[in-house]
Amino acid sequence: MKATGIVRRIDDLGRVVIPKEIRRTMRIREGDPLEIFTTKDGEVIFKKYSPIGELSDFAAQYAESIYKSSGKICIITDKDNIIATAGAPKKELSDRRIGIDAEGLIDNKANYLYKKENGEPVSIIDDNDKYFIGALSPIITEGDCIGCVMIAGDDKTASFGEVEMKLAETAALFLGRQMEN
Repeated sequence: MKATGIVRRIDDLGRVVIPKEIRRTMRIREGDPLEIFTTKDGEVIFKKYSPIGELSDFAAQYAESIYKSSGKICIITDKDNIIATAGAPKKELSDRRIGIDAEGLIDNKANYLYKKENGEPVSIIDDNDKYFIGALSPIITEGDCIGCVMIAGDDKTASFGEVEMKLAETAALFLGRQMEN
């Protein structure tokens, strides 16, 4: 664990303010759920809660199915991190934080389809522009966006169309329904 040097007091209602710098660095926004853990050493640990993370094994199987049927890279994310990937080296993408531009697309709660004539594609992660988003559909549960399904490419000349968009959309709708059950 990294020491920050910041000390906060608990108020009379048991609340602790998480400093703005830490919230910004960890991408914690108002209303985000946090899990609370304790250790035998008396440490209290706050961790961003990822509801889609509970389906990680299932999401991996779904991503693999999409990859096998389409031949395109499939990535399933929560709002911050890649949860499952198929069709690309797992060590390059698995458990990585998604890029700020990709996060912005997810926050829009709208489908996205890359067209070559619309300019540069959006990278999936900030420090690696090898992989880009071809089609993206948000996973919506009870009105909240909890992640997305991406059909991705590693060749900027690859084309993406309605088939890839429908694959991403169908997977996102299905995963959203699974979270509601």
